[in-house]
Amino acid sequence: MRRLTKKKALTLVKELDAFPKVPESYVESTASGGTVSLIAFTLMAVLAFLEFFVYRNTWMKYEYEVDKDFSSKLRINVDITVAMRCQYIGADVLDLAETMVASDGLKYEPVNFELSPDQRLWQMTLLHIQERLRVEHSLQDVLFKAAIKGAPPGQIRSADDSSSHSACRIHGHLYVNKVAGNFHITVGKSIPHPRGHAHLAALVSHDSYNFSHRIDHLSFGEAIPGIISPLDGTEKISPDSNHMFQYFITIVPTKLNTYKVSADTHQFSVTERERAINHAAGSHGVSGIFMKYDISSLMVKVTEQHMPLWQFLVRLCGIVGGIFSTTGMIHGMVGFLVDVICCRFQMGVYRHLNAPLNIQEDGQSVLPTDGYAEQ
Repeated sequence: MRRLTKKKALTLVKELDAFPKVPESYVESTASGGTVSLIAFTLMAVLAFLEFFVYRNTWMKYEYEVDKDFSSKLRINVDITVAMRCQYIGADVLDLAETMVASDGLKYEPVNFELSPDQRLWQMTLLHIQERLRVEHSLQDVLFKAAIKGAPPGQIRSADDSSSHSACRIHGHLYVNKVAGNFHITVGKSIPHPRGHAHLAALVSHDSYNFSHRIDHLSFGEAIPGIISPLDGTEKISPDSNHMFQYFITIVPTKLNTYKVSADTHQFSVTERERAINHAAGSHGVSGIFMKYDISSLMVKVTEQHMPLWQFLVRLCGIVGGIFSTTGMIHGMVGFLVDVICCRFQMGVYRHLNAPLNIQEDGQSVLPTDGYAEQ
């Protein structure tokens, strides 16, 4: 009984075979079929190779949500060189709540304003990247996925005494409240004041004012190597001594998750404005560099994604099956057209079968002989 049951099961399985085998004696190999097969295998290999590169590639997914984190501090990363001596200028932050943030995290380093050839080359590279980023926004995804190789050349201190340096490099970081504020660099050191703060500018001569500056780096949030901010590499030359430079910045909190880095950073957009201070002409204000920032209520999540393995395998199967079926259909159609053009389609056989019969007087029927001779 078991043998009979097993035999019936095998017979049933054989009847369900969707891939019947054809004996090799019934298979005919042709030169045209071999040529089509060679072309098909070549296309399969090329497309599978290209599909592998698509599988290795990644893309960035952007999601938006309301930023609910109001209690944390905002970090400001600064590296600015001003064409004035360090004892003449001061930098600090005053937020919207009239809270002055101490600038203890900033360092004042006497340097020369002019760059060395290597530093000038790096700045030109940054400016070129900034120009391309304004035209091709998709390049930002490339910066997110991979850091630029090589760090910018640092400021090289000369062997001369610091008194020979005519500029001041202000670099470091500050922690401020997550509210709108104003980071500024102006004449004189800042001192606390009941209504905010003030700068001791009376002891500095107006002839020594020169707020020509270069922004080597300015970012918000966690510092990530390879991320280029919109103001990196910016250089402004003041045409006169009393000049005001203003930067209006809108900060967008960003959570970045890639295969190389995971960090809470901030992107920002900026609008620039500058004007000369001339009280006689009605242009009032204070000479200096002012960066007024505001924080957006929306947060952006940037996640690097990758094609899953199962999708890659499905696409490979589609490539192989599609090319195999398509080349088989094309080969059959071409063979049919060749047979028709070369008159290999035996039309005479059908005409012979459909020929009319001649009825004789004795009741016998005969095939006509004129025009329907056997071939």
